[in-house]
Amino acid sequence: MALISQIRKNGAWVLVVLIALGLLGFIIQDMTVGQTSVFGSMQPTVGKVEGQKIDINDFNRTESILYANSTADIFGRRSALWEYYVEKILVDKEANALGLGVSKTELLDLQFGPDPSPIIVQRFTDQVTGQVNREQLGQLKQMISSNTLQPEARSYWAIQEKEIIKDRLQKKVEALVSKGLYTPAWMAEATQKENTSMLNVHYVRIPFDEVDNSDVTLSDDDYEQYLKAHASNYEVEKPTRKISFLTFDVKASKQDSATHRNKISSLLAEFRSTPNDTAFTERNQGIFDGSFVKKEAVSPVIADSVFSRPVGTVLGPYLDGGAFKAVKIVGRQVIADSVRSRHILIRATDAATLAAARTKIDSLKKEIEAGRAKFEDMAKQFSQDGSSLKGGDLGYTGLGGMVKPFNDLIFFKAEQGKIYSVETQFGVHLVEVTGKKSTTNASGVRLAYLSQSITPSDETQRSIYDKAQAFLAAHKGGLEDLESAVKKQKGLKLENSAGVTENDYFLGSLGSGQQVRDIIKWAFTANAGQVSPELYTFTDAVEFFDSKYVIAALKTIQKPGPATVAQVKEELEPLVLNYKKGEIISGKIKSKNLSSIASQFKSKIDTLPNMRFTMSFIPNLGNEPKVLGEAYRLNQGQVSKPIIGNSGVVVLEVVGKTPPTLPPSLFELQTSMASNTRSQVATKLMQAIKKKANIKDNRSKFF
Repeated sequence: MALISQIRKNGAWVLVVLIALGLLGFIIQDMTVGQTSVFGSMQPTVGKVEGQKIDINDFNRTESILYANSTADIFGRRSALWEYYVEKILVDKEANALGLGVSKTELLDLQFGPDPSPIIVQRFTDQVTGQVNREQLGQLKQMISSNTLQPEARSYWAIQEKEIIKDRLQKKVEALVSKGLYTPAWMAEATQKENTSMLNVHYVRIPFDEVDNSDVTLSDDDYEQYLKAHASNYEVEKPTRKISFLTFDVKASKQDSATHRNKISSLLAEFRSTPNDTAFTERNQGIFDGSFVKKEAVSPVIADSVFSRPVGTVLGPYLDGGAFKAVKIVGRQVIADSVRSRHILIRATDAATLAAARTKIDSLKKEIEAGRAKFEDMAKQFSQDGSSLKGGDLGYTGLGGMVKPFNDLIFFKAEQGKIYSVETQFGVHLVEVTGKKSTTNASGVRLAYLSQSITPSDETQRSIYDKAQAFLAAHKGGLEDLESAVKKQKGLKLENSAGVTENDYFLGSLGSGQQVRDIIKWAFTANAGQVSPELYTFTDAVEFFDSKYVIAALKTIQKPGPATVAQVKEELEPLVLNYKKGEIISGKIKSKNLSSIASQFKSKIDTLPNMRFTMSFIPNLGNEPKVLGEAYRLNQGQVSKPIIGNSGVVVLEVVGKTPPTLPPSLFELQTSMASNTRSQVATKLMQAIKKKANIKDNRSKFF
C-alpha cells in the first residue's frame, strides 16, 4: 500500500524509473549469468589442469558415449574419466615440449594395423577365439572411409581416437624417461653390499601384552611426542574429513520370514502338477532356463536329493542363500564332458543387422542341407570371426565354455551331424556338433526353481525408520551427545571412517553410492562435531527395499599438511599405548644376558640366521625396521639395548657376520638394477607429473 501511495503522490515519473530499473536488471542478469558473458566465458568447468579447463558439458557427453551400456559404479567410472582428462592434458603438455606427436599414418596403424593399440585389443577381442576381430575392424574401417558409420558410433570412435593418441604419447614419454635412467657403479656396489652382507642373530622378544592396559596412563604430552616423531605418517595433501556414522540395519522380522515361507508353500501343489514349467516359473518370478547341470553346480542344500529323487519331484520350501526356495526335478540325462563344434557367425549389433543376419544364416542353412555347399567352405567365405580360417572349427570345449545359448545348444539339444541356428550376443550362428567326449558318464539334471527372498516388509521398514528418526531428533545437538547416547543403548555402534577427500565416494562399511556421496558432500560443508540433520536411506541394490538408515556426524577436519593430535588421536592411541608399554618393559631390563632376559619374562631365545639389511619382513618378527637398523649397527658379540619395535620389545645379540661378496660382473648388476627401475616408469612417472601439476578439481560441485 505504501508503494501505491508513493506512485499516486509523485506521478508517472516513478513508474518510468521502476520500469527502467526492471529492464536494467534483466540486462545485467543476461550479461552475467549463463554459459557466456560479456565479461568473459562463464562456461561451467569440472576442473582445471595447468590452466586448461575441463568443460562439464564435454565431460558429461564423453561419459554418456563411453559408458552408454555400462553397469559399472557411476562414481567409479566418473573418477576414471576424470583421471583420463587430467592425464591427457598433462601428456599433451609434456609431448609438445618434447616435440612428440602421433601422425595420421601412425594413428591408422594403431587402429587397424598388425600391432594395434592396447585400447583396440581390449575392446575388439573376440571372446570366442581370444583374438582381435579383424573382420569387425575391417568393416568399421570401410564405414569410416565411406562416411557410413552411424552418428553414435562416429562419436564413440572420435573419443576412442583421442584415447589411443593419449596412450601412444604417454608411452613415448615413458620410453624417453626409461631410456635415460642409469645405475651408477657406486649404487650397484652399495646394493650388492646390502644384499650379500648377512648376520646371524639371537634375540628375545617380549610382547606388549606383558604390561596390562590398566597399568599405563597416557598424557597429552605422550601423544604430542609420538606424533612429532612420526609426523610424516600423518600428513595429508588434500583437505580431509573423518566421519562418524550410526547404522540402523533393516532386517526381516520372524513374521516377515514366515510370510515368505508360506508364499512358497502355497504354490507347491500347482508346481507339482503344472504341465508348463516355463510359464509357471515365469508367472511366479521363478527360474527355469532349460539347461542341465552337474552335481557340483547345484547347491549342496539339495544336491543329494535332486540326483536321487525321480523326475517330477518337488522339494521345499528350504532355506538357501537368504531366500526360501522350492525346486522341481524336470529332467535328467547324461552330459558329455566336452563337445566339438563348428559355426558360421554373422554379426549383429541392432534390429536391422539382426534381421539381415537371420536371413543370411537361413539361406546358408538351406544351401548346406541341400548338399549344394559344404559347411567349411561357407564358414571360410562368410563367417565373421577368427574361426573362419579353420572352416569354422571351434575345437572341443567343456560345459559352460561358450556363451549360454551356444553352450545349451551343443550340449543339450543338438544331434551330431545336424545343423542348427542360434542367436547370441555376438549375432546369429549356424552350428554343427562334430564330436562328443564322455568319459565320466556323469548325469545332469534340469531344474525349475521358485524363490522368495527374505526381505523386510513395509511395516518393518517403517518401524526401523521411525526408530532411527526418533534417535536423530533426540541427539542432533552434536557428536559428543550422539556418542554418549550410543554407549547407553545396547546393540548400537558408532563407526568412524578413515579420512576422506572431497571427491571420494567410498565410506567404510557403507560402501559406495549416491547416499555415501551425499554424506561426504555434507561433511565438507559442516563444522567438526556437527550431526547431519538428514537421515540417510540406503536401498538394497537387488531387492530395492530400505536396507539401512544412517545418522552421520563430522568427527574431524584436517587441512593439508601435518595433523594435530586432536585429528588423529584415535589412530594414535593403540600405538602410543604400545610405545609406553615398551618403555615400561625396557625399564625392567637390566641385564645384557639374553638367557637372563628370557628367564625374567618367561620367554625364549630365538635364532635368526642370514638376516639381510634389505629384508622388509623378518621371519617370526614381521616388519621391524628398528630391529634391522640396530642389528647392523652392532659388531659381532655385541648385545643391543632394548628396542621398542612394532610387535614388542626386542633385545638381540649378533653372533655371526658374513662379509659382502663382490658381484661376478658389476656391469651386469648395473644393467639389472637399471632394468628394474625402468619397469617402474609406467606406474610412477604419471604419479610424479600429477603431483607437480597445478590441478583444480571442481567435481564435488557437480557430482
